[in-house]
Amino acid sequence: MNDRIHEYTQLIKEKASALGFSACGVCKAEYAGEEAESRYREWLENGLHASLDYLDRNHEKRFNPTLLVENARSIVSVALNYYPERKQPEEVPQFAYYAYGRDYHEVVKEKLSVLLDFVKTLFPDVGGRCFTDSAPVMESHWATRAGIGFKGRNTLLIIPGKGSYFFLGELILDIELAFDKPQEKSLCGRCRKCIDACPTGALKENRCLDAGKCISYQTIENKSDKIDENIVPNLSNRVYGCDICQKVCPWNKYATPHSTPDFLPSDEFLELTAEKMAAMDEEDFRRIFNYSAVKRAKYKGLIRNIRALID
Repeated sequence: MNDRIHEYTQLIKEKASALGFSACGVCKAEYAGEEAESRYREWLENGLHASLDYLDRNHEKRFNPTLLVENARSIVSVALNYYPERKQPEEVPQFAYYAYGRDYHEVVKEKLSVLLDFVKTLFPDVGGRCFTDSAPVMESHWATRAGIGFKGRNTLLIIPGKGSYFFLGELILDIELAFDKPQEKSLCGRCRKCIDACPTGALKENRCLDAGKCISYQTIENKSDKIDENIVPNLSNRVYGCDICQKVCPWNKYATPHSTPDFLPSDEFLELTAEKMAAMDEEDFRRIFNYSAVKRAKYKGLIRNIRALID
């Protein structure tokens, strides 16, 4: 590979850093491999995806990014920090940190669009697309292949020396860049703090998640009128999402507050109490969470969750 490609790849990484991304790596766009596909299919066959039927669609595209972008040759993986400096008081019903500010889908996509525009200044004829938790892309798999981090026992991507409080995103491009060395080895060692700390037993020994037992699934993706009665006693004061497996992870001692203004929580959000949440009407919900990922649970879902905590 010529020096120009290496130079341009470095320029892309420098631009990603200037946009606020904490990590950026590049890997080849290719079939994910039989092992990755087999593990995923086994997870589905065991019903561990609960009601998330969309995860059982578009298999070919999920395992082969060249079907998402014609003639794809490279995947640029990025990570954006969302660890907050200001946090909710511990005694009030807890929201996952990722939901403190503006919806990450919009923020990461906007930054990726700017990065793609920059790539076009280097390669005017490039074709590509931006992705962030919005298509059948195996994000942690490609981030690992791009050398950003490794998959922890909590199933999340962990960046050595930085932790796991990161949103992931990708540019899938039809040009060949300089590829990074994969970081395929887990650095969890013998640690199993996340597994032991999970109050519902959602985390399995083989780095997979039983979604139906996960507090995040139950408080966000579960669309029924009630949270599973076996989960309710173990909600651990979580009203939207759950960070327990991240909070106990030793790698997150390295977590530092993000520098993305869009992710800053409002004062009104930080002042929410159980009583205020229970008394919230739909107008309050729209005002407080208008730009937030919390909209995914909808007003009805959030009220269901708070009732499960206080009733």
